[in-house]
Amino acid sequence: MSEINPKINLQPMAIDPNLAKRTKQEMALQKTIRGIKHTIVIQSGKGGVGKSTVTWNLALALVEKGLSVGIMDADVTGPSIPLIAGLEGVRAEIARERKKIIPTESHGVHVVSMDLLLELGTPVIWRGPLKIAAIKQFLSDVDWPDLDVLLIDLPPGTSDEPLTIAQLFENVSGTVIVTTPQKVATHDVRKSIGFASKVGMPILGIVENMSGLICPHCGKEVPVFKKDGGKKLAEELGLVFLGSIPLEPEVVLQGDEGEPSLLIDGKFKESFLGIAEKVTKLLQLK
Repeated sequence: MSEINPKINLQPMAIDPNLAKRTKQEMALQKTIRGIKHTIVIQSGKGGVGKSTVTWNLALALVEKGLSVGIMDADVTGPSIPLIAGLEGVRAEIARERKKIIPTESHGVHVVSMDLLLELGTPVIWRGPLKIAAIKQFLSDVDWPDLDVLLIDLPPGTSDEPLTIAQLFENVSGTVIVTTPQKVATHDVRKSIGFASKVGMPILGIVENMSGLICPHCGKEVPVFKKDGGKKLAEELGLVFLGSIPLEPEVVLQGDEGEPSLLIDGKFKESFLGIAEKVTKLLQLK
């Protein structure tokens, strides 16, 4: 029998604590994703088209349908959801025993956002890797309830955050593309549509926001930013047109106050209820 080679190290291999930590986070992340029935990504090619407004009001409309809904505000450096959800200045609770962040509830919607973790007005001056890490923590380190729908509000463009979401969620239920009617918006939106196609993300349809101003005096519609740009783009590309959302001055005031705009009867509410109905049928939700 040959002797054991003394040069071979028979000591147990040291385990990299960082590797163990990453593996634990990955398991927690996947557990969260498995508890979400449907994931809807809200995106656009440019800023200022009202993407967060669409996310919040679509969430409210889905809650009205009896669904359990959450919003993950993935715009790490420029979050808007807490303000329009009436959570400005609110800090998220931490479940100390589980070391988990508890989603903050507003009008039946479970919300997680960087603004709920920092002091009001604190800037987030981060490069891509830190933003990606934060998005992962929004899933792994948050005690999400079981959700029928998780809406993910993305920042504009097709860079770090959208790519991270596409990689984390292998089976995104679909993306809703938000645009305004004018050509400068629809031109950039094409890039988001191309992004979704390249990463294999189903496109539920296009929403045209700011589609005409409803005059508070006469009730007539004024096409401030033109009209039907989003609808024409959907027809051109063979996509579903989910609906048009008008500008209503009262809705703007409600948004600044953090009050649900769906409490206001009118075309704005009708539009979102119609969009929610189309989304639930496309995803075969209850």
